[in-house]
Amino acid sequence: MKKSNQFIRWAPRILCIFMILFISMFALDAFAPELTFWQQIGGFLIHLIPSYILIAALAIAWKREYIGGWIFTVLGILFSIAVFLINFNRNHFSAGQSLMNMFIVAIPFIAVGLLFLWSYRVKKTNSE
Repeated sequence: MKKSNQFIRWAPRILCIFMILFISMFALDAFAPELTFWQQIGGFLIHLIPSYILIAALAIAWKREYIGGWIFTVLGILFSIAVFLINFNRNHFSAGQSLMNMFIVAIPFIAVGLLFLWSYRVKKTNSE
């Protein structure tokens, strides 16, 4: 397999792992000194639910790139809408700041989905 094909194959997987770690970092706000140990652990595990969903999607995409590509693209679009609306309506951020947060947090998942679809297409083209 060519080096460019290897890059196309591994880029979405590596980017997705880094994005899952980035999203998981937000679960650390569950730790607060006024809570008991078990309340903190419970809150931490609940805050990791998006990470669990993304790990499951990555497991699917790892073996079935086409399906995983569509899963990540749709998740990225839904996540983009949610991040924008939460920042704009609930947190009363400006539209520009809400868009910036959306690009930082959610758009990379659309990129992961598109990279998985591209990887699938390259693999399919090479096998023909």
